[in-house]
Amino acid sequence: MVTPALQSFRQAIDAIDDKMLHLLQERGDLVQQIAKIKQAAKGAFHVPEREAHLLRRLIAKNKGPYPDRAIEVIFREILSASLALESTLKVAYLGPEGTFSHAAAAAKFGSSVLFLDRPSIRSIFEEVEAGRAHYGVVPVENSTEGVINITFDLFMEFGLQISGELLLPIHHNLVAVTKDLKKIKKLYSHEQALAQCRQWIEQKLPQVKVISAPSTAQAALLAKKDKQAAAISSAFAAEKYKLKILHSNIEDVSQNFTRFWVIGQYAPQPSGHDKTSIMFVAKDEVGILAKILQVFAEASINLTKIESRPSRQEAWEYVFFIDLDGHRQDPKVAAALEKMEALCHQLKILGSYPKGNP
Repeated sequence: MVTPALQSFRQAIDAIDDKMLHLLQERGDLVQQIAKIKQAAKGAFHVPEREAHLLRRLIAKNKGPYPDRAIEVIFREILSASLALESTLKVAYLGPEGTFSHAAAAAKFGSSVLFLDRPSIRSIFEEVEAGRAHYGVVPVENSTEGVINITFDLFMEFGLQISGELLLPIHHNLVAVTKDLKKIKKLYSHEQALAQCRQWIEQKLPQVKVISAPSTAQAALLAKKDKQAAAISSAFAAEKYKLKILHSNIEDVSQNFTRFWVIGQYAPQPSGHDKTSIMFVAKDEVGILAKILQVFAEASINLTKIESRPSRQEAWEYVFFIDLDGHRQDPKVAAALEKMEALCHQLKILGSYPKGNP
């Protein structure tokens, strides 16, 4: 029953919705005017640092009752739709549709972009370097299983920039055509997902044959074609491919995140809340790594990550990867990198970019 009080509140909400729509139309008109200015100046139509600053500003002003995450999601879609008024943004991700990489790309860029699913991380790098995609979204590391080695290796080959990052919470589900767990003889998933659910698999499916798949979404596709198979995938993939969710949130560690990098040819300007990623090959001297780290300590620059990989060029030569707080244009960061370069055979700045939300 609709009471007079309820009807009054609904009418008030309708009036607010009308105002919001009008304001969105005004915003769209301004966006189109800005697009003309950018086109005349031949400037980049997508500016990551501006987008990051805008979202941080709005979240800082949020007084509720909507949580900060809801505000971010709403305005992410507004920004995505606004960008589409200027041009079509093309974003490559590790396919097929329904992967966690797809979810990360959608979370970062909204739904009003052209998503390009690609079969491998290498092919994402190739698409962006060739200019067929403006950006690529690639996994870097998982909070429980560590780094994605191929992503780091590809930065040794390609000259792309990191333009942004995203931390995506990962929840795994056991999905299948059948509802009967006893009928499952094979289990498909990506090697990272299998590793993140290792204990659950050993406890619940100890006799099942485990088969690695190129992605969690591809695993869901394989399970859809085989009534005796199951897959570990996202709930989104299960819905897309019409599979039943037999068990939810089966990851061994509940606080499970995957970090993604946005790669592109654009180097973002400072946003006020940035991170810089570098790779380097140190000179072959006693204590050289300690000297390099001391450069950052003396400059009071916080290092948030250090990783090493074989260079694949000379035996026992290693490439180091470091994440540090600050932008390459910050005076103290620039000075530290200059001092560091004298201690290295090779130094490459992979990018300075707005920090992702924890």
